[in-house]
Amino acid sequence: MPTSPPRPVPRRALAALCGVVVAVGLGACAPEETAERPVDHVLLSPTADPRTSQTVTWRAAGAEESFLEIGPEDGSGRTTRVRGRATGGEEPGDTFAATATGLEPDTAYRYRIGRISGGGGDGGGNAVSDWRTLTTAAEGAEPFTFLHFGDVQDDIAEEAAPVIRAGLEAAPGAELAVHSGDLVDSADSDAQWDAWFEAFGPATGSMNHVTSPGNHEYADGSLSDHWVPRFPGAGNGPDRGEDLPETVYHTDYQGVRFVVLNSNHREAAPRSPERWLETQRRWLERTLADNPHPWTVVTFHHPLFSADPDRDNELLRETWLPVLEEYGVDLVLQGHDHSYSRGTLAGDQGSGTVPVYVVAVTGPKMYDAGKEGWTEHGAEVRVQLTDTQTFQTVSVDGDTLEYRARTADGETVDSFTIVREGDGKHVTDGS
Repeated sequence: MPTSPPRPVPRRALAALCGVVVAVGLGACAPEETAERPVDHVLLSPTADPRTSQTVTWRAAGAEESFLEIGPEDGSGRTTRVRGRATGGEEPGDTFAATATGLEPDTAYRYRIGRISGGGGDGGGNAVSDWRTLTTAAEGAEPFTFLHFGDVQDDIAEEAAPVIRAGLEAAPGAELAVHSGDLVDSADSDAQWDAWFEAFGPATGSMNHVTSPGNHEYADGSLSDHWVPRFPGAGNGPDRGEDLPETVYHTDYQGVRFVVLNSNHREAAPRSPERWLETQRRWLERTLADNPHPWTVVTFHHPLFSADPDRDNELLRETWLPVLEEYGVDLVLQGHDHSYSRGTLAGDQGSGTVPVYVVAVTGPKMYDAGKEGWTEHGAEVRVQLTDTQTFQTVSVDGDTLEYRARTADGETVDSFTIVREGDGKHVTDGS
């Protein structure tokens, strides 16, 4: 990602942009963002093709309308504005999303958010945010790094945030962050969502966040009002089923297909969990069969092989495991069990096969762990840890995928490498 600071907009350039706003009926240009009426919770949410398009979500409290303004970071092209669509959320009109299309691959863009209010009273005035930067995905399988975070969930500001920031510092060039659920503990807590955004800081608006909901994103059988306004998905998942169009999708990034599933069958589909999971299974099979990329990463919340001795997700395992194995998914990232485990199906002493299944936790809430939930169902644990908060860095470069799990103080607690060899792939444990 570019590290140079955004350049200020010359007055003449800003005046020209004002003409664009008037032309599309959005009103006059606004003054800079004010402390009284900030634009916040800005986040990059992936589209199906992040080479040429980008979805941005944000909160603009009290705004009647809001818009995304985006153009090449080097000033070589026209800056355009996209009207934000109101997405509801905790207060009607507070949250917005916009998708910029027609972007150039592997190009740095600067963008900002504008808000338009009715003026007077609580409506406040008009404002624009500071400029931020993003970079579109490159054509083809170019090398890149992404981060993974398990359940952030508890004591975010004091205990989870240091792990998150260590991850961002360890991989300053990371282009995506993958989240396998339970970002917060209470689905509709404004304070906890504020803490989550604060923990990631500017990174919410500089890298795409590939995000699956956990059970703590549900309350009373309903998905959090905060979820879809912030994480709308790529729009290519199943077209029916409770919450599935919004929470199940895939995005392709530089040779990797990232697939997001929703494992919350107990919370989201109490009437027919089997049918709900089967809908995802059929979609997953089509998505993997039609995958043109050499690498595949799948994420969801509840693990197929539970580390917690008191848990077992049998229905998930029966429905999804055969598909993940048949199509040779490389990496399955999960959470929920509040410990760390990594393994594969048994055979070849647990090494040399894919998929590799990972269960991880970023926040401080911890459970006991055991191997029985793996071994009793035909799998083998290679590494298992309790009381260990981690983040994961994954680097993909040609025929090699390198994985590393680390703690906030930088200690590596697990690592492995997957290498593509002819028509197969081989997993080698790190030192």
